[in-house]
Amino acid sequence: MRVFQVQGVRGFQLTASRPRALGFPASRLFIHCDRFPEEFSIIVTLRVLNVPAKRNEYLFTLMAEESHSVLVGLRYSPNKLHFLFWSQEHFNGWQTCVTFHNVSLSDNQWHTLVLAVSGQSFSLTVDCNVPSDVAVETPFPTSLSVKRASFYLGNRRRKKGLFTGLLRQLVLLPGADATPRICTSMNFKVATLSVPTILQDLPTKPASNEVLKYPYETDMKVTFGSRPPCTKHEKAHFWFNASQRGLYLCNGSTWISMLEVKQRLDYVEEYQNLVTNSETMGIEVFTIPKVGLFAATANRYTPPGSAIYKWTDGKFVPYQNIPTYQAQSWKYFTIGKKIFLAVANFEQNDRGQEYSVIYKWSRRKEKFFTYQRIATHSARDWEAFVIEGEAFLAVVNHREGNNHNIDSVIYRWNPRTGLFETNQTIPTSGAYDWEFFTIGPYSFLAVANTFNGTSTKIYSHIYIWLSGCFQLFQSILTFGAADWEVFHIGNRVFLAVANSHSYDSGTLVPSNFYAINSSIYELNITAQMFVKFQDLLTYSALDWEFFSVGDDYFLVVANSFDGFTFSVNSIIYRWQGYEGFVAVHRLPTVGCRDWEAFNTTEGSYLLYSSAKEPLSKVLKLKTT
Repeated sequence: MRVFQVQGVRGFQLTASRPRALGFPASRLFIHCDRFPEEFSIIVTLRVLNVPAKRNEYLFTLMAEESHSVLVGLRYSPNKLHFLFWSQEHFNGWQTCVTFHNVSLSDNQWHTLVLAVSGQSFSLTVDCNVPSDVAVETPFPTSLSVKRASFYLGNRRRKKGLFTGLLRQLVLLPGADATPRICTSMNFKVATLSVPTILQDLPTKPASNEVLKYPYETDMKVTFGSRPPCTKHEKAHFWFNASQRGLYLCNGSTWISMLEVKQRLDYVEEYQNLVTNSETMGIEVFTIPKVGLFAATANRYTPPGSAIYKWTDGKFVPYQNIPTYQAQSWKYFTIGKKIFLAVANFEQNDRGQEYSVIYKWSRRKEKFFTYQRIATHSARDWEAFVIEGEAFLAVVNHREGNNHNIDSVIYRWNPRTGLFETNQTIPTSGAYDWEFFTIGPYSFLAVANTFNGTSTKIYSHIYIWLSGCFQLFQSILTFGAADWEVFHIGNRVFLAVANSHSYDSGTLVPSNFYAINSSIYELNITAQMFVKFQDLLTYSALDWEFFSVGDDYFLVVANSFDGFTFSVNSIIYRWQGYEGFVAVHRLPTVGCRDWEAFNTTEGSYLLYSSAKEPLSKVLKLKTT
């Protein structure tokens, strides 16, 4: 909302890009009763701009949260004013529109309207002139519920019909006719009943060397210095961080950045040792709206299984244990309002059955519960994605017995049964990872093939979605590929592969190398294929994670083994344009298996899992 002064009078201009932002629950007005009054007046002071002939603009609406229908509303079009209301008692819940003709508002002048409603009688007074009366067959309802409804200023919960003029006052007054209370001023066009303080008291003319000060400017509270507390007492106060040139607004609990501070990564420090149930093969960090930030660890042994941790008071704390069987990874995804978490189990359960499991979040109990079991074969990874409005879930099957050349499966969500059903199978070789990504209107799925039974020097494949299924797009030679990571820098699209080791039993002297290059490929639009951009020396790399700090882009690699020890440095590389990615930080890790980057209001972090010890670490990114 912006304040403008026109013709010596101030008003609000509503400029929300999201109309819902200009709404508030009806319960804030109707505190003791959830029924709209059957007799009332609406008082509006406004200045209307020229409105196109076929355009309607809304002054306000009252709408139920689960419906697109207007319970009560006021809109205008050229030379007409329309009052809308919904009556369940008549015409099967049809909306009634009461129209007042010859109401000229689009003259760039201020006007005050008083609309009085009582039963079947509707009266409109403009600028305290002779009222215009309309009687309709359908009376205003005697018992209109406003439960779970909200008022929206200048809109009907969407951008179409947004009020473009200036609004000075908008008042709902119980009682049939407020005209006598309004029409006592000398200036009827801006008669005042309840005008916000910010719009009152016109500023005095300043001296020639003074700045014109408005009340809403001088009331602003700004704190300087170190980070102050942000509680309900500081709500709507500002804090200026001079050292980082940042301006923050207190929302009652958290300081919200108002000016984006371009930070730069300085160094990385150890923040939290996260003791896990056992060695951790993978980590998934996710946020459940209105609940919080979580991390799910895929742990090797059962019991005790895998764990979910919740970010509480700046640390991850145990939240829920889930039985798993040599879990390899987790995948968090949503379908509509449903929240799911899928685990890839590598081994059989206690009954000799080999299942990976999809868990569903219970909003009532705030826990995950078993939703669907899917038969898998030494599953390594899940990938969830949406194509053309349909939800899919793809599993990587690593091997069946000693056979690594088996099918991995793509499942499609059936909204009728509420279950995932087989949609397509794709041949894979000891596969480790799926990576889904889109480029323009096209959808792609890349598989990291690791081992075909004799060699790790095999092709991994990229598939493209065409004619309702995935078809081969490109094959890339990899060496024990364990992970694909897609990322964008500007308009450029990159795809990084983590090569874990080079092994070939067919050579005269079997080779077994862990210090090998992992590669970054870039999409060449002209050639319509990914071409090699850069090689980076890695040590049995198992994961890439892309993240950004300010205007800088980074890749961190999970180095797990150099052929002699699992205590190997994992490396953070920074994007340096023409130079490509350059090593900037070396992080001591033990059997590093997975990296996850995440942000909180306190800062930016990296979380890594160890496949060789029951200890994962949270690292904090220190910035300047």
